[in-house]
Amino acid sequence: MEKVAKSKQNKKITWIVVSLVIILLSVWYFSTPRPNKIDTSDGIALLSGTSVKSVVITEYEQKVELKLTENFKKQEESGGLAIDNDDVVFYYIAAQADDIWRIIKDKSYSEGYDSLVPQDSIFRTLLSVLLPALLLIGVSFVLTNKMQGGSSGGPFGIGKARMKRVGSDGQTPDMTFEKVAGVVEAIDELKEIRDFMAEPKKFKKFGAKIPKGVLLYGPPGTGKTLLARAVAGEAKVPFFSISGSDFIEMFVGVGASRVRDLFARTKAVAPSIVFIDEVDAVGRARGMGTGSHDDERGQTLNQVLVEMDGFDSDTNVLIIAATNRPEVLDPALLRPGRFDRQISVDAPDLLGREAILKIHAEGKPFAAEVDLHQVAKRTPGYTGADLANVLNEAALLAAREEKEQIGTDELDEAVDRVMAGPQRRSRKMNEKDLRNTAYHEAGHAIVAAAMHYTDPVNKITILPRGRALGYTSVMPTEDRYSVTRNQLLDQMAYAMGGRVAEEVVFQDPSTGASNDIEKATSIAKNMVTLYGMSSKIGPVKVAPDENDALIGGVHTENYKQSAAVENEIGEEIRKLLSQAHKEARIVIDENRAVLDTLANKLLEKETLLEDELNEFFKPLKRWGERPVWNSQEQMLVTS
Repeated sequence: MEKVAKSKQNKKITWIVVSLVIILLSVWYFSTPRPNKIDTSDGIALLSGTSVKSVVITEYEQKVELKLTENFKKQEESGGLAIDNDDVVFYYIAAQADDIWRIIKDKSYSEGYDSLVPQDSIFRTLLSVLLPALLLIGVSFVLTNKMQGGSSGGPFGIGKARMKRVGSDGQTPDMTFEKVAGVVEAIDELKEIRDFMAEPKKFKKFGAKIPKGVLLYGPPGTGKTLLARAVAGEAKVPFFSISGSDFIEMFVGVGASRVRDLFARTKAVAPSIVFIDEVDAVGRARGMGTGSHDDERGQTLNQVLVEMDGFDSDTNVLIIAATNRPEVLDPALLRPGRFDRQISVDAPDLLGREAILKIHAEGKPFAAEVDLHQVAKRTPGYTGADLANVLNEAALLAAREEKEQIGTDELDEAVDRVMAGPQRRSRKMNEKDLRNTAYHEAGHAIVAAAMHYTDPVNKITILPRGRALGYTSVMPTEDRYSVTRNQLLDQMAYAMGGRVAEEVVFQDPSTGASNDIEKATSIAKNMVTLYGMSSKIGPVKVAPDENDALIGGVHTENYKQSAAVENEIGEEIRKLLSQAHKEARIVIDENRAVLDTLANKLLEKETLLEDELNEFFKPLKRWGERPVWNSQEQMLVTS
């Protein structure tokens, strides 16, 4: 590291010296005194007068330089002096040459006259050529350095890896596994990696090889970067961070050069950890695109593969990569010997969310009634980043209201802000829109409460928030990792509840149900094309899901169906949506009195919470059980 520091220091000194030399040469070159240029008529008049001491005629340039006994003065139109010098020069055309020569020959000047054939010195000629070039190189260096974010390597440092080191003064990251929660299984896997980095001899004596790469994959915000830093902090080794997009440039070969530089620099300080975030930017499967951009990506990936496979067992450099899209990575990158470990980092469960909230709650003053367990229950599917944002929003709200502590109200509002956006207090709806919104949300709530497989309704509001005029919130009682057919059918009926309530009450539905229809249609389409929950289509996957755009070279064209099959799919989707609409209509008709009571209460209070809602739902007539369904109607039903 001392050699690297000295090298950087020497480069800085070199560029400072070069810059000073350029500045001094520029000052000397441009500060050399030069005669003032005057008009030809004034020059001829001076030649004919008595104030000229000497004359120098320059051949080819048609120039005459005059040394005067007194300063030649000429005023500008504004009144100031344009020329005030005893050394002047003027130019003439070929037709005037004989007349000027005749005047000079006939006059007698005190210091005489001379004729010159221009011959610049070699030094001056080189300087006039090199100085602009040096200035251009200096400007290019500054611009290139700025475009590279100040990376090292001089003006040609475009091939240097733009990685950042955490603790560049020799320290290691202060992150530990104790500061990362909600990913117990991932931490257990990484603890072994930590031991590899901290005590390699312990494993080598059994013939074990240190893993060369670890791939962390999962949704955004689940803590992949924190885990990588925690490994480095626990193992007490240097930690380097770089993004996959930092390798890619418009010039083919630059990315490969940066990869070589990355591995060379990290090997010099081994044992160390290199974290490549968004590795799919450089590790996407090869051969799926065209043009120079794909060539650059392919060359960069090839260099990554070569460098990782070329590691020697004693190098002790670990590559940790993170991605949200593991399915698009090149298979060669995922094979053993490169990324030996592939660890899933998913959204935390209930206990994990509570542990994350406790970590982010440190240093924040909470009221005694705050229960982080209840906050964790209200936030299923939230990642660590979402939960941190919830507590930060709550702290900001408490500070804005000038409160001493963060209370339950601030936490409830923070959850709503993260889920649906800030409340739009400036939007004032008229009475008709408010009434329409109240019945719409009451319809959602009644259908959700009447079904057997929906989650409990915990909040209804008609206050505009984000893009919604109001919303109905349901909260699962437990974490769920798969969904049944009946649950999906209930979700579609729940989505249709608002639209049906508008049809029943006003006989004139509004555009407010557009998002509900979109959600219901998406559920129905997935049931038919992905989940095999249609008797007519059967248990067949007939359409790509959102992650199938590129998986190992498989394109969405492989899922194209005939017109007849597409029509059948459309009919099955419409059938499911019609069934959901019918079920919602029956529930609303049977519970019209509850609908009116709930809507009127919403118009009065604007927001209703779970305890109040449970009182309204007591007289509710529930939806009956659906008949048992089989993917093939001829199959026997067994108990």
